[in-house]
Amino acid sequence: MPNVKSSTAAITDEHVLIVGGGHVGLSFALMLAHQGIKSTLLEKNRFPELSPNDDGFQTHYLDSRNTALSRRTVQIYQEIKLWDNLQSHACRIDGVEISEQGSFGKAALNKKEEHVESFGQVMENAWLGRKLLLAAKDNPLITLIDNAQVTDVAQDGDSVSLTFSYFEETNDQQLQGSILVACDGRDSTVRNILGIKTTTYDYGQTAIVGVVETSMPHNHIAIERFSPAGPLAVLPLTDADGDGNHELQTGHRRSVVWVCPKGEEGDYLTDEAHFLQTLQEAFGDRAGRFLKAGRRGAYPLTRVLAKSQVLGRCVIMGNAAHTLHPVAGQGFNLCMRDAHVLAKMLARQVLKGEDIGDNNMLKRYERARLVDQKRVIRFCDAVVHGFTHPNPAVKLARNVALIAFDKLPRVKPLVANYAMGLKS
Repeated sequence: MPNVKSSTAAITDEHVLIVGGGHVGLSFALMLAHQGIKSTLLEKNRFPELSPNDDGFQTHYLDSRNTALSRRTVQIYQEIKLWDNLQSHACRIDGVEISEQGSFGKAALNKKEEHVESFGQVMENAWLGRKLLLAAKDNPLITLIDNAQVTDVAQDGDSVSLTFSYFEETNDQQLQGSILVACDGRDSTVRNILGIKTTTYDYGQTAIVGVVETSMPHNHIAIERFSPAGPLAVLPLTDADGDGNHELQTGHRRSVVWVCPKGEEGDYLTDEAHFLQTLQEAFGDRAGRFLKAGRRGAYPLTRVLAKSQVLGRCVIMGNAAHTLHPVAGQGFNLCMRDAHVLAKMLARQVLKGEDIGDNNMLKRYERARLVDQKRVIRFCDAVVHGFTHPNPAVKLARNVALIAFDKLPRVKPLVANYAMGLKS
């Protein structure tokens, strides 16, 4: 039977339909619930049966990636009273080191110099997804429907209707609400049904992601290393049993994102020794020896941008609105800021007794978020193209820029605040 909680939710003026039960969709539903707004969330995969004492990796519908949570994202989770439940499986970032293979330029950020508790946190997707799903299942304002596919969307001046069917059934069912928010990923079904076009750019790269174990402890330092093939990010992770912020953790587990040219990913996935040796050559001895690699996944890297994020009573959010290159870990955090702004705007509409699906209000949301979105997109693309350009003059310029960033006063705080999502 489909895993449906409270299958007949009352339809009110404050009812939100959400498509997509990944991190963004679940987080947005929890933000709405914190504001007292009901939502029904529909997910195409079957949610796993979970209890609070289960192993996090039973959250099998999520992938093997890890998520870097910016300081602003942590603040949002704190605001909705969820961070206390997340932090035991998160690992804080106290410092950031940036360098390029075979070059002299390098820079570093330190939390004490920037007067912050941390620059952010890192969580494995399996744990983050599990915690969010448990919180959503436990919230009476959130109705979850899984194992279901969207087949149609219709809207008029007063409401929006969502038609769906369960995968093992043929009968269509319908939901009605005041607004529909699509968080259903890069290849969004809702976006396609609505006829919203996209612009796509293929980076010609593949991200190899997973977890490694190193001979030296990470000491809560995140390292961004650029090589001719692409960027390599090595981030601190919790010990296998969690407690990533506990002072007694050993800290030998690290999250890895290794970007390679498209077509070269096969050997990295199947040959652990080759993968570890490649990391060692690109990374040097900064982490000691790369000893062991866990299960790895490969993800082709493309930039996908929706040409419109609002159509009538429908909002396109998350990767459905903007799928970015993973360099600097900005993508999910940008989505969280989008979700937070929209949740606040909907709450204000409720307090004023006005329509939460009002198109004029939703267009204001879209305009308000474009500045932050465009800035992050430009930043990510500048880093990707700037650090992979083979021209010696460009290479010299970027290394001089790294040194300047490291030494010039007042530059670091601006960049640090931007990376932490505090300037949006």
